[in-house]
Amino acid sequence: MAKKSPVLVLGEALVDVVHQNGQVTEHVGGSPANVAFGLGRLEHDVTLAAWFARDERGERIAAACNDSGVKIAPGADRASRTSVANAVIDADGKAVYQFDLTWLLPELPVHGSVAHVHTGSIGATLEPGGSQVLRALRDNVDSATVSYDPNARPTLMGTPGAVIARVEEIIALTDVVKSSDEDIEWLYPDRSVADVMRHWLNLGPALAVVTRGGDGAYVAIAGDDAIVEVAPNPVTVIDTVGAGDSFMAGLISGLLDADFLGGPEARASLREARLVDVMPAIDRAISTSSNTVSKAGAYAPTRTEL
Repeated sequence: MAKKSPVLVLGEALVDVVHQNGQVTEHVGGSPANVAFGLGRLEHDVTLAAWFARDERGERIAAACNDSGVKIAPGADRASRTSVANAVIDADGKAVYQFDLTWLLPELPVHGSVAHVHTGSIGATLEPGGSQVLRALRDNVDSATVSYDPNARPTLMGTPGAVIARVEEIIALTDVVKSSDEDIEWLYPDRSVADVMRHWLNLGPALAVVTRGGDGAYVAIAGDDAIVEVAPNPVTVIDTVGAGDSFMAGLISGLLDADFLGGPEARASLREARLVDVMPAIDRAISTSSNTVSKAGAYAPTRTEL
């Protein structure tokens, strides 16, 4: 049974228009929204602070939240139109994105009413909402743990130099940072993954995780010097849409259940943890992402499917 520590997710919810093998399909998505759906499906108490419209696509986002047990922050549906991400899937099942979106942060829950805050991707950097996200993290960091997935989108973020200061400013406020090796290659083209992971831990987080697609993940924690390589689960890949977000949801879920996230006491416990202590959460993250890539779109598994 999930720990009922209230979770707040800050970031974009949109519709993925997926182009693959000459066919076009639409799925509700957006990296933070996918994380919220994943946490809701894993039976956590989660609220999504997104920005979408009361149009047909926005109604589908609201329905997806309802289906996943995710609450919507007041005013999240006041955008002029719902944002869209066009995803072109290549022969290997990898997605390349182009975006049409706007981003603002709606009204947030009362300070002190949430135990964990997650943000990432476009919502953490695209203005004017990006600066609002940063302020919200600063406002909540005394009473809630924080997680972050930079999830780089070069078509919107421009150059690494344009966003790296914001990325590291947020990382310094977090307890857990998760990224992909591709994102690190883009953000830090002249540094190794191991060097970047150690750099991030020095900025402030207790746990850093880097996913490697079908090659598994690297894990590093402030209480250990080692960087551990974790193997993936062997699955047949349909597409990789939402895989990193599913991993993030599984990771947060496992850490919440283990009392390593969910407030100041959990923060202190994570700071003292060893790698072996967080491996069950890593295992859950690998299980959730493996389940996602075996199905079309950003599918979020339930606990019974893991």
